[in-house]
Amino acid sequence: MATAVNHWNFTPPPPSDLGDHEVRQETSHLEGRSIALLVSGGIAAMKAPMVARALRRQGAQVTAFLSADALRYVTADTMAWSTNRPVITSLSPRAEHLSDAEHFDLYLVAPATYNTIGKCAQGIADGLLSATLASAIGRMERGGCRLLFAPTMHGSMHNSILTRNMMTLRELGVEFIAPREDAGKHNLPDEERIVWAVCSSLSTSSLSQQSILITGGPIPVPLDSVRTISNRFTGRLSIEIARELTLRGAKAHLILGSGSAPAPAWISHEIVSSLDHYSEAVLSRLDATPHAACVLSAAAADFVPESVRVGKVSSHTPWTISLSAAPKVIDRVRGRHPSLFLCGFKYEEGISVDQLLAIGQDRAARDGACVASLGNDFPVQQDGHSSHSQVSWICTRHAEPKRVEGKRSIAVAIADLLEIATTSTVGARARDAQIR
Repeated sequence: MATAVNHWNFTPPPPSDLGDHEVRQETSHLEGRSIALLVSGGIAAMKAPMVARALRRQGAQVTAFLSADALRYVTADTMAWSTNRPVITSLSPRAEHLSDAEHFDLYLVAPATYNTIGKCAQGIADGLLSATLASAIGRMERGGCRLLFAPTMHGSMHNSILTRNMMTLRELGVEFIAPREDAGKHNLPDEERIVWAVCSSLSTSSLSQQSILITGGPIPVPLDSVRTISNRFTGRLSIEIARELTLRGAKAHLILGSGSAPAPAWISHEIVSSLDHYSEAVLSRLDATPHAACVLSAAAADFVPESVRVGKVSSHTPWTISLSAAPKVIDRVRGRHPSLFLCGFKYEEGISVDQLLAIGQDRAARDGACVASLGNDFPVQQDGHSSHSQVSWICTRHAEPKRVEGKRSIAVAIADLLEIATTSTVGARARDAQIR
């Protein structure tokens, strides 16, 4: 008798408003951008369809160029379906390699094999990809496009010739995506990392190359060597903020408390284990490097024990814990970096929206901006319905608070605010700017 391996009852999938070739767009970071995806003949070419669709989810139009060797690992039909565009597999009298008929903002070579890198560096143009890259370099040298390579190959092929060729290309202006190292090979990075590299390369945001510090997640304080005081926050909003800023080209760094949700590997981040560790990490980074802004969304402890017990207190031992108010890291940051644009966070329960906004605007007048939330990170009743979506108000000085719902929308609103702050020539104007 057969045993079911899951509980599917053979029902059809729910209907979708997407066509078969369409993708659900996640952001507009690549809206209106045209990407040439050059696929060379390594086994990693099998991932090219997923790369194409990941780029399209950011709004890009993708045209695939497939070498003859790439066709051994991925078909033209697959790439046509993935891009929803005609695929170029050979040169014709239309001179596709010159890209005169269609302008490309960026040429992405993924995977970029040893052979393709070598030919491009040495000026060899004897095939579809190498001829296309020769023309692309000419356009790049005139400021007309960007070039981005994702090298993939066995570790034994990473020799001095490869290094020299990559250095030659980098001197010309070609950018490289660091490979994912595994089993002695340079492997193609995850699609999300490739998307980040493309978005960052094409970013026209005022945040591009600006250093911004973000903090998030629960910051625990120890009671003894084993136990801590923490809270129920997850750090997911801070990860979303760091993701949005990184996609806009910012040099974003995220400090997460232990117990937070995991951050993607491609986002620069570190984990701190205590309030002291958190305070030191924030201040040392701000002291070491000039920053355009600091977004302090971490749920740092409001109270600390007056004494921390050594070792593990026995579970059979009566224990009374005395708490005192914890020092506020944002106060220390403000004292040491008075001109730094700060975006703080304030979470409250059991008060009215008007009371919350009064607190938020008072914080914004002092720091630059404040994201005020009223218990909506967790199930609450709104208009008779249970809601799980976070609702926040972004407060700035002399501006009406802006209501934003959902972590993704909050992250975008914060990034928009920071763009205003970093382009303002007058500090007061930056702090007073209203989110558009």
